Parts: sequence; C-alpha cells; structure tokens
Amino acid sequence: MPADVSQGSDWGQLMAAAQDGQGGPYRRLLGELRHWLTGFYGRRLPPAQVEDAVQDTLIAIHDKRHTYDRARPFKPWLVAIARYKWIDRLRAMTRTHTAALDDDVAIGDHEAAVTSAAVLDQLLGELKPAQQAVIRLVKLQGYSIEEASARTGQSQSLVKVNIHRGLARMTALIERQGTAD
Repeated sequence: MPADVSQGSDWGQLMAAAQDGQGGPYRRLLGELRHWLTGFYGRRLPPAQVEDAVQDTLIAIHDKRHTYDRARPFKPWLVAIARYKWIDRLRAMTRTHTAALDDDVAIGDHEAAVTSAAVLDQLLGELKPAQQAVIRLVKLQGYSIEEASARTGQSQSLVKVNIHRGLARMTALIERQGTAD
C-alpha cells in the first residue's frame, strides 16, 4: 500500500493505537512515515541530508507523540513537524561551510566500536535501573564505589551487590544469545 499523505486517517488510527501502548501499530506507522518522509525531504534537501532529516523527524514524532490529538487529522500534525525540521535543516545549511575531502584521506573503521556500544547499551537496558545506574557510574565512567553510592543514594554494599548482579545478568544474556545463534 503506498504511503502517501492521503493515508493520514489510517496514520491517525495507528498513532492513536500507539498512544494506547500498542507497539505493532507504532512500528508500522514509523515505517510508513519513514518512506513518506524520505520522499518529502528528497524533493527539498540535498541527497546527503535526507536520511539525517528523516531520522530527526522520526525522533521528533516519537518525542511529541503525546501531543497528537486523536480528534484532529494526522496529516497537518505530521506536516507541521516535517516542515519545522526542514526549516531547521535549511538554517543549519546556511551556518555551516563544507569543504571537499581529498580522495586519499584515511578514515578509520569505527564499526566495531559502534557495534560494541550498541550491544552494551542494549544489555544495560535489560537490567534493573539501580543496577544499570551503578554499572554505568563505576564500570563505564570510572567513579568509585563511594562516589556511586553518593550519586545514587544506594549504600556502598548495595552498589557492590547491584554491580555484581547486573554483570552476572549481562553475562547470562550474552551466553543465552550465543547458544541461540
């Protein structure tokens, strides 16, 4: 089914379902909006800017989804957000100057680091908030147990227990995923 703006009433129903906490309709809505936004920005921005504009707009839609009024049409709400993001891009283009890079510039491959950071963030997301907080503070940011205790309000012994249990949980998740492959 084509994802054009005339589909706004269907998109409105999908957004209403998303506001009710239904993930399936929300994923479908974001997928269809991605397609529509790519065309919207493809006609208005340089090709190198299109994907960034689409991503910015999808994030804005996610952040502002609670402001959508089900009693009103979806299309004007969507177009307003897309238009504001388009204007933001145009303003940014006038402020930044680009320089052409020579073809012989060496660029390091950061794929492994990006992948590791994404996997770590996903694993931390599986933990209880208290465990996640102290692991980030102590293991990733280098705070001491005492500093983490002061920042989180947990006792020093609880900080140690939460680190131990959180790391054990992350290890179990990695092992489980390794056996599933």
